[in-house]
Amino acid sequence: MGHDHEGQRVSRRRLFAGISSLGLGGLLAACGGGSGTAAVTTSTGASVTPQATTAKDLTSLFSGAGTCTLTSTTTQGPYYFDADKIRGDIREDREGTRLRVAIKVQDSETCEPLGNAVVEIWHCDAAGLYSGAESQSTGGGGGAPGGGPPTGAPPTGGTGEGGGGDMGDLTPTDDKRYLRGAQVTNADGIVEFTTIWPGWYRGRTIHIHAMVHFSNQRVLTTQVMFDEKLNGVVMAEAPYAEHSGRDTFNDGDNIYRDGMLLKVTEEDDGYLGVIVFAADSDKDGA
Repeated sequence: MGHDHEGQRVSRRRLFAGISSLGLGGLLAACGGGSGTAAVTTSTGASVTPQATTAKDLTSLFSGAGTCTLTSTTTQGPYYFDADKIRGDIREDREGTRLRVAIKVQDSETCEPLGNAVVEIWHCDAAGLYSGAESQSTGGGGGAPGGGPPTGAPPTGGTGEGGGGDMGDLTPTDDKRYLRGAQVTNADGIVEFTTIWPGWYRGRTIHIHAMVHFSNQRVLTTQVMFDEKLNGVVMAEAPYAEHSGRDTFNDGDNIYRDGMLLKVTEEDDGYLGVIVFAADSDKDGA
């Protein structure tokens, strides 16, 4: 792996090999970080960027840590694929309200922080589009007539995102990789991402998808949501206001659970959202 820029491609197999042989600090160094690298903390709690909030500063914000309540598992939805992007800042060129997401991963049985776990997140942009699946997330037709907002959405029944089943990994249909990325938890079980507040698409409330890998297994697939008052504030601003007609809110979403809400506070020019994931790291159902 090179040292020239953040977000370079790295296979899942090489990633786990790097964890076992290098530890988190070595892995981050190997995967590189350019001048645009977002806040990422090492296994010692030291920050990669001087301005970043450290893991110690974040600890007090994680309500629910140490409660050993297994995080709800949800469908991964139709737009997941391994994007091979190890980076903290996943915005690329997407415009929107800045959002820093901090996730603490703990073992659901011991309540201990789960270090060296890989956390992936992915979500749509302000117009409801998913990278790698722009055609599908506009309904397969490249957008609404006249270049308006997307009119299509994933299915909401059967094995679709809103149904009780699940879908297989997506084969990407374009080369874009915005709003997708992975990080490795430090010794405190914490990862951080810099992204934008997600937009919406028909049939779903505003959400972020997340997946946790441990010992080369997918041990948690879940989603996180936002308080509707804050959603209303953000959706009224540019560029979100250009995509009008939102039809599904938290109280009408069949995946939403109160435990999926990010704890959000204002931060600089955007927001900070924190949440605890309790993952079944040995996959024994507890």
